[in-house]
Amino acid sequence: MQQTPNPNAMKFTLPGRIFPKPLSFASGDAAAAHPLAAAIFALGGVYNVFMVQDFVTVNKLPDVDWDALTAPVQACIEEYLSAIR
Repeated sequence: MQQTPNPNAMKFTLPGRIFPKPLSFASGDAAAAHPLAAAIFALGGVYNVFMVQDFVTVNKLPDVDWDALTAPVQACIEEYLSAIR
């Protein structure tokens, strides 16, 4: 996990190249067909999920605390990685 210049965005590094092309989801509805993005949006307080090769950037709403969101996002990522292996 890595902070970004945007305090409402956090970068989660993946173990290798997982996504062959960039994917961006700006709503839960848009993310419905992608299991990882859908799971992250289902946590609530998220307004964008961006995936590029070996990382995922999650944008949260300003009133949501990273302390409450980080571990659940990491759990979603770990579950997704287990499912695709």
